Amino acid sequence: METSAFDPPEGSLRRSVGRGAIVTAMAQGVRVATQIVSVIVLSRLLSPQDFGVVAMCAPVLAFIALFQDFGLTQATIQKTGIRHEEVNYLFWINTAVSAILACVLAAAAPLVAAFYAEPRVTGLVAAFGLQIMAYGLGAQHLALMTRRMEFTRLAIIDVASAVSGLVVSITWTFVDRSYWALFAGTLTGAVLPTLCYWVSSRWRPGLPCKVEGIGQLIHFGAGITGFNFANFFARNLDNVLIGKYWGEAQLGLYDRAYKLLLFPLSQITNPLSKVMVPALSRLKDEPDRYRSAYLRVMPLILLVALPGVAFATAMSDTLIPFVLGQQWRESANIFLALGFAGLLQPLNNPAGWLFVSQGRSGDFMRWGIVTAITSVMAFAVGLPYGALGVAIAYAVSEYLRTPFLWLYVGKAGPLRASHVLYAATPFVLGAHLGLALVWLAKPMLPAQPVIALAGGAVLSYVVTIIVALAFGAGREALREALRLIPARGLSPAPSEAK
Repeated sequence: METSAFDPPEGSLRRSVGRGAIVTAMAQGVRVATQIVSVIVLSRLLSPQDFGVVAMCAPVLAFIALFQDFGLTQATIQKTGIRHEEVNYLFWINTAVSAILACVLAAAAPLVAAFYAEPRVTGLVAAFGLQIMAYGLGAQHLALMTRRMEFTRLAIIDVASAVSGLVVSITWTFVDRSYWALFAGTLTGAVLPTLCYWVSSRWRPGLPCKVEGIGQLIHFGAGITGFNFANFFARNLDNVLIGKYWGEAQLGLYDRAYKLLLFPLSQITNPLSKVMVPALSRLKDEPDRYRSAYLRVMPLILLVALPGVAFATAMSDTLIPFVLGQQWRESANIFLALGFAGLLQPLNNPAGWLFVSQGRSGDFMRWGIVTAITSVMAFAVGLPYGALGVAIAYAVSEYLRTPFLWLYVGKAGPLRASHVLYAATPFVLGAHLGLALVWLAKPMLPAQPVIALAGGAVLSYVVTIIVALAFGAGREALREALRLIPARGLSPAPSEAK
């Protein structure tokens, strides 16, 4: 294939980004809904101990997975020009590393079980090696589809894998009501997309052969891997520590609160990176267009996500028992604490788009190290007070890090911290005020949980929008949101069709 075969059609950037944002948002809506349904349904079918066993395996799997990709998918997406020989070389690196890591995972399984003093972990950890292999085989096909901005196909695959994984998990509980039901759904969600990427992609690998100049791609990927390695500790050491010192019951409560709040938030920003990273990478030599593209998307994320987080946080004592059942009531306070971190994560998570699209993988890695150190310190402070203490300390650390993150992002590239402050303040401030007002209004809401939750959600969004209207940036973002309401379906505007 020629280099051009790996790039979007000429002149399609604006149309691809617009359509990509819409279909990705729709797909992600389905995925988040599926995740929430999964949490609700499986929480009623399985016990906290089942979730605790899987949560014990999750940090080990996440740690191993750091090394299987080595940032090479992002290298394929971000590189200005890339050849078949380079992609082929990266494919074989991904495949070989995944096979090695699957063997390492199987060998480490007894050690992980001994660490937790939980024998059920042994077989589960070893079985997750199949998931590692599935991801490795599809990594470069996914990267090429993303580079070509084939967002509609990717969205369909994403929805199909999420729904299939949920169906398999629920079905498995009728055969074996245990933690293996969760594994079956997870494996389905890894194998099915890989098969679809191979079918949908026009690229096929050839025999492995050395390629000149491949070192630049590997160096870029090393920076991404360095960030992921550091970020692993920020995202997973809390589970390890709670599981080790407080047991599977406390870990299960923490895991359910985390999955119901922070995981769906990451599922908003992470998939949008499939749209934004390739788009911003094409604009990196045009500072004004680059800045404008980012500052048009970021406030829309905040508008959609933050009022929902604010309402859920304020009403956690009603939301958790209603959604998960009374046996999960102890998760409500943990959810409340994590909710404050959730008010900043939709703002902070997209910073990765900027580091990657600007080719600043070294800066990305260094910020990951800062995040890891401060998060580990927070976990250490909160651990003596159980899962709730860890959640509170983590939320505090998120507030302390945020200003330094944006100052660091703004030290290079087209976007400055002042640009982000101007665009984000209306919605961050509005969501915090919305949370406070929903909290104060709780005694006046109806006793029926459904009506109370609906009222809290409406109040949170109304307050956030009213506050946003007081700022010029907020008014502009709301106008942009109204313009995105489809009047003609997904048909491109005449200026976009050129």
